[in-house]
Formats: sequence, structure tokens, C-alpha cells
Amino acid sequence: MYRPFLFLCVTISATAAIPEPVKLDAGLVSGTAGASGEVRVFKGIPFAAPPVGPLRWKSPQPVAKWDGVRKADQFGARCMQAQQPGSQPVSEDCLYLNIWTGAASASERLPVMVWTYGGAFTGGAGSLPAYDGEELARKGAIIVTYNYRLGVFGFLSHPELTKESGRNASGNYGLMDFVAVLKWVQKNIEGFGGDPRRVTIMGESAGAMLVAAAVGSPEAKGLFVRAIAESGAYMGLGVGHTAPLAGAEAAGAKLGTLAELRAKSAEDLQKVSRSGGMVVDGWYIPEDLNVRFAQGRQNNVDVLIGSNKDEGTFFQRGTTAEAFVKQAREKYGDQADEFLRLYPAGSDAEASASSLAAFRDELVWHMQLWAKMTAKRGRKAYVYYFTQEPPAAPGVPFRGATHTAEIAYVFHNRSKQWTEADEKVSQQMSSAWVDFAAKGTPGTADAKPYAVFGPAPSAGQAPDAARLAFFDSVYMKK
Repeated sequence: MYRPFLFLCVTISATAAIPEPVKLDAGLVSGTAGASGEVRVFKGIPFAAPPVGPLRWKSPQPVAKWDGVRKADQFGARCMQAQQPGSQPVSEDCLYLNIWTGAASASERLPVMVWTYGGAFTGGAGSLPAYDGEELARKGAIIVTYNYRLGVFGFLSHPELTKESGRNASGNYGLMDFVAVLKWVQKNIEGFGGDPRRVTIMGESAGAMLVAAAVGSPEAKGLFVRAIAESGAYMGLGVGHTAPLAGAEAAGAKLGTLAELRAKSAEDLQKVSRSGGMVVDGWYIPEDLNVRFAQGRQNNVDVLIGSNKDEGTFFQRGTTAEAFVKQAREKYGDQADEFLRLYPAGSDAEASASSLAAFRDELVWHMQLWAKMTAKRGRKAYVYYFTQEPPAAPGVPFRGATHTAEIAYVFHNRSKQWTEADEKVSQQMSSAWVDFAAKGTPGTADAKPYAVFGPAPSAGQAPDAARLAFFDSVYMKK
């Protein structure tokens, strides 16, 4: 039986008037008024030196200090990625963050929420409209978004990089950027009315994987107290392992020597490889995250984590029975018969439905496993299941409560097509997220450990015990 959280919405009523300029460790900044008048927005604040030239594939370096007051009124460029027509410019000089604050003074000590975007480690930015933090800030939190290096710029491993690092490590530069932001927050967020002792990290998909990696990283210890992960965890989207460094180094070496790669322009390097992903580098990720969490060596923080009813429609467009069965036998070996009993493929239509159900259930299983690992450490763990189906926008295929669908509800960034039911779910989710950041519970003190956001799922819309037990058995053999 699904039991909802009990909600207590915290809202700022006073007009935001944070004293400006705000003093940072690198200089002074001034912001702009948000749309509501209750929030001040600071855009494009550098949190690290531009990772260009000799700093390409280096850990984030300190920002050069500046004189006078820097106007933080424009977003910084997105990190290198495939350029979309009419989109914000991309650049290798991209390590900037953005802040939304409703604090009226620097002494308010509001909870801080640091958002990490998804995009398969190859796309995305903290400046995307979907991540506008004004509505969450109006509910009583300081919202921070930022850019991290992507693709070959953020996750290249190479034997020459490993040798020059001084740590016998390479890769994970995007994760290093995340940790650099958290260190920046510890030094500077009080000036915006934030409480460095109440920092919650949050992210979706690849961003949720980075959140999980930060929970597992000794380099991030003590930089946050809570974590929110939407549709992603420490093994990815299902059962798996963190990639080993040796294999990633070999792949990197095939791209050329380090001198050759550093000599390339950002545009040419973007053409060489767009792939990205975290590795066991022995430094930021000292061991397979699967092993680290299973043995209780992750950072000791509370979590709010979950996934969506129709996750797979974001990635899949159907399959055939023949292809589904073949893939199942290759993936599960002697466990394939049990898998196909639970997820039958008697026809192409049945195979397509089973493919979506299996994708959904494996991710649900992973989020629940993370919650169990957290509870084992004596910390609080809250799990949600998002079932609200957003109204289809004109010209966009209907995909139900798909992967990423919950983001608009979390940020309370309304669609023109929203109904009263959409608004209700969004108010519940956004308030729950802010409450969790503020006091460690997504609602009142007696909030239940499991919640559904949206209609109660009907039969077949959520995994049953037998299906979850199957993924337990797969996990035990990994």
C-alpha cells in the first residue's frame, strides 16, 4: 500500500533584499531581480579558473581575484557539447554557477540546494530554463545550479594524464567540478543568506549518478548533509559496475597522445569524441561504487530518491519479440528463462511492453537498494514514485510519466497545458524537496518512508515483489 508524505510548505513572504554587493573569496558580485520581486538572481559566477590550455584535464583551479563589482547578470557559456540551433553558446570556458536567493539578509541561514543536471554526461547546463530556481527559492531555499565539464573534456582517462596527475588517476573531471562547487558553497554561500551546514545536493539521471558518486566520494565528505537523486544512482540506471581505469585509459590512448589532444581546439576535440562517464580513478572514486555502498563506506548522509512510472519511454521506441528474447539471453544467461517468465515476449507488442516494464522495474529496484544501504548506516531514506502524466505539448509525442518528466514538478516551473492536478502534484513535490533540505524530512516529522506523486499506480504500473526479487538475484551474481 502506498502512503503519501505529509507536507508542510515553508514560504518566504518578505521581499528579497539581500545586501549587495555580495563579498566572495574572489571579489564582489551584484545580481538582478527575479521575476517575482521576492528573489535575487546571480548568474554566471565563476567557481574555478577556465579549464583551458594547460588546465585542460586538470582538477579545478582557484578563480583569479577581480577588482570592483562583477555584474552577475548573464549566464556563462555551456560546457562543450553538441550545439543546438538557437541555443546558448558553448565554450571550454564554462565553469560558472548561478544562485537564486529569497533571503532578506545574509544572516538568514536558509537551506541550500545544489542542482546537478542530467544529459548522459554529454549535454546539459545549469542555465537551462527547466532549472530556473525562482519558485523553489520562494519556498525558502537558496538554489544553486552550475556547469560541469562534459564528454571528452569532463571524463577522458589517458595513461599520460594518469602519470602527470600526481595521484595515479585520470578522468572524473566533471565530478571534480561538482566537488569544487560544493567547496565554493562552503566558503561563500553565507553572503547570499545560505547555511553552509545545511547543504543538500540534488540531480537527475546523469546528475543523479554524480550525486551518488559524491555520496560515495571521500573528496566530498563533509560538504553536504543530504542528497536527492531522481532516476539515477551509483550503478547508473540499473545493475552494473563503475568502469575500471585501465579500460578507460586504453580507450583514451586510442584518441592520440596527450600532446596531440591538448594541441587540438575545443571544437576539433569535440569532434574526436563526445562520450563520457565516471571511472574508478582511485582518487575521487577510490573503488567500484557498487562495492563501496554495499560495504557501507559511503558518506553518512540522508537521502530522498526515486524514479518514474514510464522511465523507458524516453529511450525506447519498441522492439520485436525476437530481439527482446535474444537480448535477454545475452544479458541474463541462465537467469533468462526466469526473466522471460516475468517479462514475456509472445508477440512484438508484448515484448515492447515488457521492455518498458523491465527498464522501469530495474531502476525502481536500484533506488530501493540505495535506500536500504542508507538505512543500514542508520540514516534516513525516503523513496518516491512519480506517476503524474504531464499533458502532451503540441507536436510532442505523449510518453506518460517518462524519464525527466518530474523535473518541472520539482522546480514548480509550470507548463501552459497544466491542469489543477498537475499544479497540486508540483506543489507537493517542490515543498517536499525544500522541506527535506530544510529539516531532513519531506514534510512533517512523521513523514512516511514511501510516497507516490500522482495517481496511485494501477496493476502492472509498478514492480511486484517477484520482479524486484529477480533483480536482487541478478545483483547477487555481479
